[in-house]
Amino acid sequence: MSMEKATFGAGCFWGVEAAFAAIEGVTATAVGYEGGKLERPTYQDVCTDATGHAEVVELDFDPAVVSYDQILDAFFALHDPTTLNHQGPDWGTQYRSAIFFHSAEQQAQAAAKIEQLTAEGRFKPKRIVTRVEPAQTFWRAEEYHQRYLEKRGLGSCHI
Repeated sequence: MSMEKATFGAGCFWGVEAAFAAIEGVTATAVGYEGGKLERPTYQDVCTDATGHAEVVELDFDPAVVSYDQILDAFFALHDPTTLNHQGPDWGTQYRSAIFFHSAEQQAQAAAKIEQLTAEGRFKPKRIVTRVEPAQTFWRAEEYHQRYLEKRGLGSCHI
């Protein structure tokens, strides 16, 4: 079994993690921070909106069970990719819509998906503002953030 990694920012990471964890073929999830300039950021650091990090979910998936394209479909379905630096009540660059690619193939698939959704007019009259960025260092969030909703018996949050 050859596993792949994918990383997404889609607002507050609690609900995003729960949604990805429910997909058959996703074998592991972790929430954390990516895309910023501070080493070993904490939640408090990222909440200042000064580190450049996004709240992200990093996941491992089995491409024999679920394709990266299907994961991209889930990503675009579970948040609003047309809102710049916010989702629901959460505002700041840490809540940006972002795809952190781990390979040239993922980069190409992400760009093609955005092009496809734009051509279909899925989000008209708004435009997709999702950033496609190379994966950098994934900084795992504090343990109390991991599987946050599951630990509290909640099925979802505001996403």
